[in-house]
Amino acid sequence: MVVTAPSKPTACLALADGTVFFGTGFGATGETVAELCFNTALTGYQEIMTDPSYAGQIVTFTFPHIGNVGVNPEDDETSDPVAAGMVVKWDPTLSSNWRATEELKSWLTRTGRIAIGGIDTRRLTRAIRQQGAPHVALAHNPDGEFDIEALVAKARAWPGLEGMDLAKDVTCAQSYRWDEMRWAWPEGYNRQEAPAHKVVALDFGAKRNILRCLASAGCDVTVLPATATAEEVMAHNPDGVFLSNGPGDPAATGEYAVPMIKTILETTDLPMFGICLGHQMLALALGAKTIKMNHGHHGANHPVKEHDSGKVEITSMNHGFAVDAQSLPEGVEETHISLFDGSNCGIRIAERPVFSVQQHPEASPGPQDSYYLFERFAEAMAQRKAS
Repeated sequence: MVVTAPSKPTACLALADGTVFFGTGFGATGETVAELCFNTALTGYQEIMTDPSYAGQIVTFTFPHIGNVGVNPEDDETSDPVAAGMVVKWDPTLSSNWRATEELKSWLTRTGRIAIGGIDTRRLTRAIRQQGAPHVALAHNPDGEFDIEALVAKARAWPGLEGMDLAKDVTCAQSYRWDEMRWAWPEGYNRQEAPAHKVVALDFGAKRNILRCLASAGCDVTVLPATATAEEVMAHNPDGVFLSNGPGDPAATGEYAVPMIKTILETTDLPMFGICLGHQMLALALGAKTIKMNHGHHGANHPVKEHDSGKVEITSMNHGFAVDAQSLPEGVEETHISLFDGSNCGIRIAERPVFSVQQHPEASPGPQDSYYLFERFAEAMAQRKAS
């Protein structure tokens, strides 16, 4: 059945339960099917759309002013948007920012991403919170004609993120070096010219700003694909190993990543640091389990408490799976928890420089309360050398 709505909307969002939202389409035309999540960040829509962790997801932005500052190459977290689509309340206005080099609409069109505006994002967000992250089909057709039954059927047929390994889709094709540091006024991005530590970073979908933070902490970073073996990692003779963020089901990615991590842990005393999916990979390698969350954590205002200090950090988060704290084995300590729901946000091996966190200490977008973790990683490598 083909439906033409009376007011001629040009885009449609169809949920697997049969709910349909009509709105104004922008960006690319066509259809896409994915999981729908919401993000509560007030800034950084470009960084969010280019975060590889959003592969397989369409992002609903709860903040209404999306597109106001345009886009620019400096804010990309990877070369092109990775999120499958965008849902916003208002149709984006023309950009008004001195850093903008392109409008959001043209950027989405050029990079093949579909977006829909004019949506009641509050209603949509409430539905996600109450019912869990739904499977959806997003369509943009300037003619305003949509086959609703077919779109709902596609949403229902989509298999979902559980059991899906997406790290292979977003990882680098080959190894490369990274020396660009964090952005600083007025120079912009400087280069690390005197690194103190050799770090191998496993790319499960790494954000550029994570690599910049490693470089700013004094690291000479070599990035390897997600499928790299322990032998390939150790061939670089690193002082430490970093496990990056990324998308998909950690248990699926763990089929090849966990054996690599286990081998390094069992045969070396190297410091190891993981973020987001890397945190979950480390937990799996240590014998813990991961679980699918109802609607995940996506935003730049998430309070996380560190047990040792009692300090509360406001953090940036993006994850739909979590480490099951009840499954942590003996000798593995919980270091951080979410103050929103008590879920696990950090672990470490007792008496070893091996640790990981669920939040994104590199932010981009978001606060930088957790940047000290990069310095902690660097300090662990320095202490190992000194001893």
